[in-house]
Amino acid sequence: MTKKIEAFIREEKLEDVKKALYDIGIVGMNVFEVHGHGRQGGITLAWRTSTYKVDMLPRYQLNIVLSDHNVEKTIETICKAARTGQQGDGLIFVYPIEDVIRIRTGERGREALTYEGDIDTRRAVPVK
Repeated sequence: MTKKIEAFIREEKLEDVKKALYDIGIVGMNVFEVHGHGRQGGITLAWRTSTYKVDMLPRYQLNIVLSDHNVEKTIETICKAARTGQQGDGLIFVYPIEDVIRIRTGERGREALTYEGDIDTRRAVPVK
């Protein structure tokens, strides 16, 4: 029914990814500033006469909850917008969501996730 996408991306790609997601109809997301590293273990920087290692790099974490049928398109969009081809472009995790409840209305499931102009309502509009 519902999945959560958790994507970790470079700081400089946040605006590109947000725009690309909005363009396909993803209107709701949370963004967090995080620090971490992957396989590379950080980066080594040279400054004046010495070098030092920065092992906790700044990244953004995007959380998006959406219908199962929108997951692949969303993943493709994030990958395309976030990719630089360099090490450290990020990761995407996909989790199952058991239920969603909109607090204001009490709506549950798909109805709680639907917003005017979102990816699901755009699908429902016939293309002319």
